[in-house]
Amino acid sequence: MRASIIVVIGLVCLLVPAAALDNGLALTPTMGWLHWERFMCNTDCDADPQNCIREELFMQMADVMVKEGWKDAGYEFVCIDDCWPSQQRDAQGRLQADPKRFPSGIKKLADYVHSKGLKLGIYADVGTKTCAGYPGSLGYYDIDAKTFADWGVDLLKFDGCFMPDWHQLGEGYINMSSALNQTGRSIVYSCEWPLYEWQHQQPDYEAIRKTCNHWRNYGDVYDQWTSVKSILDWTAEKQKIVVPVAGPGGWNDPDMLIIGNFGLSRDQQQTQMALWAIMAAPLLMSNDLRDICPKAKELLQNKQIIAINQDPLGKQGYRILKADSFELWERPLSGNRLAVAVMNRQEIGGPRRFTISVAIMPSWKLCNPKCNVTQIMPTYKEMGVQNLLSEVVVQVNPTGTTLLTVNPL
Repeated sequence: MRASIIVVIGLVCLLVPAAALDNGLALTPTMGWLHWERFMCNTDCDADPQNCIREELFMQMADVMVKEGWKDAGYEFVCIDDCWPSQQRDAQGRLQADPKRFPSGIKKLADYVHSKGLKLGIYADVGTKTCAGYPGSLGYYDIDAKTFADWGVDLLKFDGCFMPDWHQLGEGYINMSSALNQTGRSIVYSCEWPLYEWQHQQPDYEAIRKTCNHWRNYGDVYDQWTSVKSILDWTAEKQKIVVPVAGPGGWNDPDMLIIGNFGLSRDQQQTQMALWAIMAAPLLMSNDLRDICPKAKELLQNKQIIAINQDPLGKQGYRILKADSFELWERPLSGNRLAVAVMNRQEIGGPRRFTISVAIMPSWKLCNPKCNVTQIMPTYKEMGVQNLLSEVVVQVNPTGTTLLTVNPL
């Protein structure tokens, strides 16, 4: 326990954000929908028209986002991932959409999404090919940036496959960042630079933050609890490196929310939502919003959890304790407030009790003289006025998380 407390004190000293990419975007974490985890590279529209990557899929998601309250909750981006382009560039060297699956073209799709008050994201790759083998942007950064701007694209997810020399990764990402800024259009820049560089060396996060609005550090999320746990473990193990660089304009991206799909239990979905809020992560859902269960929808649209994620102070949270199959995470919030997540990593038995006190959580000192504690999740509950000597007991289901906010009085 003492070692964990030392970690958090060290982190607090480091929580001074580096200079961010100066494009005025992503001052809070990006929120929206992204096709990859749920729909992947399904291009067989004859056999599976409902789920293939084509313009109708994105138009339908835009419609649902407006009709079903997603836009009002803060989700504003409809993002295309890999497998949208034609296999060949046009005669002018420009990327073009697959003519069968996107017959109207990306510009018309962007216009449609914009007509709904939403924004359109697209996908490309820093190397010679995308991860699925479509044309990459190496040698075409300027023309691709201009093409995306001309189409009215609002976000670019820039992957890192098929770069002939990994030493060129940083140069490629920086060049595309510059090319996007030179278009004069506001385009959120989502990088995968550190994900591919960690395979060789520790990335330069100061340079990454100056280049990108958010960046992937770790492998793709899968629709399974093991995958979510591995992302949380990696983030906690590397938190001294990655937490200090996050802040308004630049965020660590632990990958998509898979809530509402097939692989997570109710408690595990709550854990992903809570910890993504604590980590100040982009909230990019990958699910089928046309057919999502009410409980998943309620969780994803929870205003109190979204408010933690979107807190304007923009500090990423971190793990301060790991003991007895519990993890304790906290995030500083604006107004000298605090968000606290208690996660039960045990995967056997029933609900377990965990006691929060100043001995376990030094930041509980904000309760001197008094504070108000509110349980946000799994159910909303006012836990009343507490003080420096209080011990707050929460009950946490296996693989679940209890999320609290602490407000000084």
